[in-house]
Amino acid sequence: MEFANPQEGIERFRRRLGVAALFVLFCFGLLILRFIWLQIVQYDYYQTRAEDNRISLVPIVPNRGLIVDRNGEVLARNYSAYTLEIAPSKVRDLDAVIDGLSRIIDIQPKDRKRFYKMLDESRNFDTLPIRNRLTDEEVAKFTAYRYRFPGVEIKARLFRQYPYGAFASHLLGYIGRVTDRDLDKIEDQDQEDNYRGTLHFGKTGLEQHYEFELHGTTGFEQVEVDAGGRAVRSLARIAPIAGNNLTLTVDARLQQVVEKAFGDRRGALVAIDPATGGILALVSMPNYDPNLFVDGIDPGNWEMLNTSPDKPMVNRALNGAYPPGSTFKPYMALAALELGKRRPEQAIHDPGFFNFGGHQFRDDKKGGHGYVDMYTSIVQSCDTYYYMLANDMGIDNISSFMAQFGFGQPTGVDIDGESRGVLPSQAWKRQRFKRPEQQKWYAGETISIGIGQGYNAYTPIQLAQAIATLANNGVMYRPHLVKYITDTRTGKQTVIEPTPIRTIALKPENIEIIKRALVGVNKEGTGARAFAGAEYVAAGKTGTAQVFSYKGAEHKTEHMQANLRDHALYIAFAPADAPRIALAVLVENGGFGAQAAAPIARQVFDYYLLGKLPKEPAKADEDGGD
Repeated sequence: MEFANPQEGIERFRRRLGVAALFVLFCFGLLILRFIWLQIVQYDYYQTRAEDNRISLVPIVPNRGLIVDRNGEVLARNYSAYTLEIAPSKVRDLDAVIDGLSRIIDIQPKDRKRFYKMLDESRNFDTLPIRNRLTDEEVAKFTAYRYRFPGVEIKARLFRQYPYGAFASHLLGYIGRVTDRDLDKIEDQDQEDNYRGTLHFGKTGLEQHYEFELHGTTGFEQVEVDAGGRAVRSLARIAPIAGNNLTLTVDARLQQVVEKAFGDRRGALVAIDPATGGILALVSMPNYDPNLFVDGIDPGNWEMLNTSPDKPMVNRALNGAYPPGSTFKPYMALAALELGKRRPEQAIHDPGFFNFGGHQFRDDKKGGHGYVDMYTSIVQSCDTYYYMLANDMGIDNISSFMAQFGFGQPTGVDIDGESRGVLPSQAWKRQRFKRPEQQKWYAGETISIGIGQGYNAYTPIQLAQAIATLANNGVMYRPHLVKYITDTRTGKQTVIEPTPIRTIALKPENIEIIKRALVGVNKEGTGARAFAGAEYVAAGKTGTAQVFSYKGAEHKTEHMQANLRDHALYIAFAPADAPRIALAVLVENGGFGAQAAAPIARQVFDYYLLGKLPKEPAKADEDGGD
């Protein structure tokens, strides 16, 4: 029997023990190296990660700037309210959480729908509101059950408010939820950090055009949070800076007078200070309540606004393009004087029509006006005079002259989305139509252009700018709504200086001839009834724009469908010798300008020049007239 050598067993054991020791030492070495890597080499990185878990950087949305009228009347302001908000990134089952919240807080289907719409539209967000403007009782209820809803919190938010509701809505505009399109604009302006936590963005009007002035500078607060993400204490705070305030050139009381004068009629009015281009009133009727959009408009109101035949969302003052009718005639007469096509005393015989190319163009007065010179052609609004004049001048001469007054061009007013309108010419027609036979300009088309019909289509603000330029002897200013911007931190006011666009080279004697005729319109012509007994001298021109053509047949307004009746227009300035206000009025389907539009202008002038407040909407005159 052979016995094992004890010494060999001991040696094997020692070798194994040594290997195990080396392995243990190697493992400890790895742990020590890892410890050194984590605690020394990567110290700054993990220290930052730990701080990020412990400290949350919370954006503080700034107070949006106020919008006030020229007299300090607040037209857009803010108020604070509590919102119930969910951080989608911290919630696994949104539906279950919302269901649980709805057993504590009143959450309607529309709230849920709006939340998911914001979730779809938002790219970068921390939290999104599921309910706005909580009551104190609702805040207390949620606080008691807060532990059950990680990722849900109550925040104090600022909400935009338009204290007068629908008043001046088309010039103020409205704000709404931030969308991808808005985020693109924010990125283009390199404002991503400044819009963290911001849920609203200007959508239309001044709110849109001056968004980056009104928004302000976002503040930040360092907050220590617990494991559940709830704030424990505030560590540091950078206060937000409120947005800049806008002071307008608009007179809110004048704006109210205009809106009341329209009553329930559709249309627009733009009133301008001829010496500066400052807009005194900009009205589009009907209007809408911008407060509906602040929280996200509900489907019922959205459908009502978009399907209404009155189209309350359309800013008719800037986007409605209409034939100018006879308000075009003073500029035609001025062009004739400047181009040497007519002398003031030169008269034509008006039999009540003008024959051209086998077609008869009718005058508005059956039997005609007899012998008509330039003064009478404006005062009595003789169509035949301007049929002949247009034929003599030619379309390109008309187009070139009218372009100087801004017809067919955006005015540059500080509201986005202004329409261009149509100033017809041979070049315009070639660009407008595709087929060669459509591109050709026919001489007969020029005839209707002379009385503001045909392809002519201009916005009320273009008409207002043109009459303001005439009142200002050819000096044209850019229409603008903001008078100055106030820095809320320093109080510094940045004045929006009046910007002359051009000075039209017009002979003073020619301007005076036209102005004298425009005064005659209100003294003995088509505007005389509306301005009877006025304590000032106003210069103006009535106009009627045909909506539906009866192909030369006679038609009476009372026999027509309401939506086919002619548009009523009126342009004017006052006082005639030293103009302080110039305006353009349009009443859709109002009939004659003298009936529907001129009485509105009379109320506006009476208030602005004399301080007289009208007792009721402007009534249409019973007697017809251009």
